[in-house]
Amino acid sequence: MRRTDPEGHGPVRYGPALPDDGLPVLPALADVLAAHAGHAGGEPVGGAPGLLDAAGGYWARRGLPAGRDRVAAAPGAPALLLALTAALGGDVLVPRPCAAWWAPYARLLGRPAFHVATPAECGGVPDSAALLETVRRVRAEGGDPRLLVLSVADDPTATVAPPELVHEAVEAAAGEGLHLISDETWRDTLHAPRDTVLLSPAEMLQDRVTVVTDLAGALLPPGWPAAVARFPEGPAGRGLHARVLDVLTALGATVAGPVAAAAAYALDEPEPVAVRRATTVRLHARVAAAAHAAVVAAGAVARPPQAGRHLYVDLGPLRSALGAHGVGDAQELEDFLTARLGMPAPGGHRFGDDLGALRVRLSTGPLLDGTDEQRTECLTSPAPWELPHVQRALTSLRSAFDDLRDDAQRWEPPR
Repeated sequence: MRRTDPEGHGPVRYGPALPDDGLPVLPALADVLAAHAGHAGGEPVGGAPGLLDAAGGYWARRGLPAGRDRVAAAPGAPALLLALTAALGGDVLVPRPCAAWWAPYARLLGRPAFHVATPAECGGVPDSAALLETVRRVRAEGGDPRLLVLSVADDPTATVAPPELVHEAVEAAAGEGLHLISDETWRDTLHAPRDTVLLSPAEMLQDRVTVVTDLAGALLPPGWPAAVARFPEGPAGRGLHARVLDVLTALGATVAGPVAAAAAYALDEPEPVAVRRATTVRLHARVAAAAHAAVVAAGAVARPPQAGRHLYVDLGPLRSALGAHGVGDAQELEDFLTARLGMPAPGGHRFGDDLGALRVRLSTGPLLDGTDEQRTECLTSPAPWELPHVQRALTSLRSAFDDLRDDAQRWEPPR
């Protein structure tokens, strides 16, 4: 019998589960890591001054300045979310769907995590009316909602929340006295940065928003655990910062020295990092657009991806075809597509969606993977999405979804 998650939805791994982008490590980052390999001990709890200053500079360039006393580092976003949840207390609210690792950390502390519907336009932020209704209901049932976790550049849906919807959600949360944690791991991976406006909740609400960025996403390789948090202004922010450091100390959650050095280097955004990030974003954007076209052409539903390395697909319109393959819920869909595509296809139930909804998250990284030479060629080719191994992967994806479309047409009842 396989190990299942707390809701009985199949095998689970806790943590952000950031996808491998299918690309080799940036040489400059590897050099920094190697140069500090002799300093493998942990950094001070919360991060050394060099890392904190680099994080402050990173946010200042995005209009969110912060000194050392408002920044903390940890070995990954899960440690920060756990510490923040413990420090703030109360019940937790998250969008539906949301990143797969958010809710388990609330449950680990014995806190309920209540899912709130998202607007039709995007994922990552709750619908303001649904948020107010959920808060009212939880309080009426004796609960104590204090914390809302959201993401304006969202995993799993790969959407970017329009500023007006962020305003509505933040105002609703502030009116109910909630603290906000804004997961901005993917904010620097906008597929069309000149056409997409990203508004951080911290730009709106200075004293009630903590920003968390997992660097093992857009800046560091997935296996290099480091994350930073930016705390609110004022006495409440200083108090929260101190309590979070206490929790991190109790957990022994410190960043390894070599990884901290690489994180500080990446946060300073020197030219090699900036160029590599831009190249990687363009590559994943083109592959995500091709994957989106393939699933939509087959009759599935998916919002156009706007950021990150994912695609969130609703295969409800193909339910009849999937039923013929014994697929009736998200877990069965996950098993079926993972086998059919030869790549992970986690079901929507892992992101807080209904088990009965036929939704999955696809990642672009596996579509780029190959030999070491092929992975390197993805970065050096003027049109990497046209490389043979990438085209084969996309063709396989299209073929699998086209087969489902054809099956659906055969199974469609006569009118």
